Formats: sequence, structure tokens, C-alpha cells
Amino acid sequence: MSEMEAGARPGGVRLQKVLAQAGVASRRAAEELIAAGRVSVDGKIVREMGRRVDPETAVVHVDGSRIVLRDDLVHLALNKPRGILSTMSDDRGRPCVGDLVVERGIVDEHFDGAPRARLFHVGRLDADTEGLLLLTNDGDLGHRLMHPSYEVEKTYLAEVTGQVPRDLGRRLRDGIELDDGPVSVHSFKLVDSLPGKSIVEVVIHEGRKHVVRRLLDEVGHPVQRLVRTAIGEVRLGDQRPGRFRPLTQQEVGSLYGSVGM
Repeated sequence: MSEMEAGARPGGVRLQKVLAQAGVASRRAAEELIAAGRVSVDGKIVREMGRRVDPETAVVHVDGSRIVLRDDLVHLALNKPRGILSTMSDDRGRPCVGDLVVERGIVDEHFDGAPRARLFHVGRLDADTEGLLLLTNDGDLGHRLMHPSYEVEKTYLAEVTGQVPRDLGRRLRDGIELDDGPVSVHSFKLVDSLPGKSIVEVVIHEGRKHVVRRLLDEVGHPVQRLVRTAIGEVRLGDQRPGRFRPLTQQEVGSLYGSVGM
């Protein structure tokens, strides 16, 4: 049995090896991080090289960012295409995210046929909305990201009808009354103005159903196209529609940080 496989034993695994196997740095560079006081375990700075940890239970941060040690956890970003449901299955046979998971071989690629926790999507996008959707089997992180109390920012790019007035950003930041209560945006920016339409960026903490569409419709600018471009510090970038990619350690760490883990 390897040292990592024995990680659940009381002796655990050397911290620098754990960091190296998590992809943080080479073992030598990890030792330098530890010596510089940049690594904490369970909330306490560690400087000694002989420290051993259990990768299954230890909470390790480097420069304040949480490091994922468990190799059974999967964190994926999907660029959800328009017309795809944000569900893992659909009893009416409509195309859904679960179909993309199967088509792309995500289960086999990331789980190797082993009996692991099933992937689930973090929050949802309606069928007509495109863009960033997170999938994971990390239940604690996923549930916190969906909980409104943590107010994780979500960024959208919207193509709307009409020319946007200069005071719209202020009105949206002040709050708009919808049928299920008031809603306000964190930030609003006009990206481009075209004949008969505008491109705007909306950053919002809300997670209510169709909230961006309803909000912009309420102020007289119905949405023609809507793309979620970021969740917290995780950005869609130039990822192609229908494609998955694993999140980087830095991205996962930023998500943990945003929900206090």
C-alpha cells in the first residue's frame, strides 16, 4: 500500500507530499511554502517539515486558499448550450445536462467506473439561458454555493431590447419590486449599444427563478439572449458550448473561500 493510500491511518501522509500530489507545487517548492508559513492545517500555520495529515479529513489552505486533497471529489465547469435543461435526467426525454455528461464520457473519465457519489449541478439555468454551470459531487460546497445567505456573485451578459437609459444602473442597484419581492443588482454595465438593442452585464447575488429576465423585463428591456459568464471567480472564458473542463485548484479554492470553507 502506498503512503497516500495509507493516508487514513493515524500516521497520515507528509504535508509536502500531499501538496505535491494535489498539484499545488513540486515537493521541494511545497517545502518552501511550508517553511515560509504560507500553509495552514485545520486553521493553524504549519512550519515543520515532518507534519503528517490525513488527506480525507484535513483542511489545508495555502496563502489563505483552500486546497482540495481528496481525489474522489470532482469539480467541473460546463458551458451549457441553449435548449438544454439543467437536470441530470428528464422523464419526458428532453435534452438535458445529464445527456451531455454521458455523451462526453464524463462519468468514465473522472470516476473510472468506481462507485462514487453522483454528479449534480450547482443551481440551474433555464433552458433558454446559456453559459456557466458547475457540476460536482462535493456536497458541502455545492449546497453552500446554492444557499442565498452566502451571496455568491453570478455574472450575466444579456442582449436586451431597446436603448438603455443612463440611470438604469442606479435604479437596478437601488432595487426593483417584483411579484415575489424586491431585487437589486450588485453591479450593472452597458457593454454595447446597437440599433434597437443593447448588450449589458449584470452581476447579482440572487438565485430566484428567471430573476435576471424578470428584472430586465420589469424595467422595460426584455431579454433576447442571456449568458451566465461567471460564478464568483470562476469564469466561462472561451469555453465552447457543450464542453466541460475541470476547475483549477485556484478556482476551487476561491469557491470554498466564497462560502467560508
